[in-house]
Amino acid sequence: MKKTSDIYLRRVTHADEAEFIKLMRASKDLHQPWIQAPDTPVLFRYYLQRIHRNDHEGFAICRETDDVIVGVINLNNIVRGSFLSASLGYYVGEPYHGQGYMQAGLSRLIDYAFTTMGLHRLEANIQPDNVRSQELVRRCGFEYEGLSKNFLFLNGAWQDHQRWCVVDSRDKLRP
Repeated sequence: MKKTSDIYLRRVTHADEAEFIKLMRASKDLHQPWIQAPDTPVLFRYYLQRIHRNDHEGFAICRETDDVIVGVINLNNIVRGSFLSASLGYYVGEPYHGQGYMQAGLSRLIDYAFTTMGLHRLEANIQPDNVRSQELVRRCGFEYEGLSKNFLFLNGAWQDHQRWCVVDSRDKLRP
């Protein structure tokens, strides 16, 4: 992906393992209870296997000044054909939290998903108490659609999630 003056996106690779795991381990308190990021070599290998399937993509948000990974955005369950949709997963590293990197990365990913990948709809499913994530997607143009009861099994229980989406505004977009 094209670099910008502050951050750029690139696909996560095997070469990222040490930096990725170190960042995720340092960010456990920030991520709990919302997600469990890959923070061991085994979990990182499973993550790589998932993002190398044809229905998933994993992108590192990197800082332009030093190429450091500051966060991650995943496109999950990519569906082609008449749906042209994917769901998002994202998390920032603790040292970079609250500095605007995730908003910049998510904005770039939306543009990439719509213009390069040809997707029509992106969905973010967010736990009701995760207000910061709700504010993030709202700033990036997502709209609230409703509540999905018992949507994901996290931390030993089925969790409700708010469903947020952004839709490509191009009227002529066709599968």
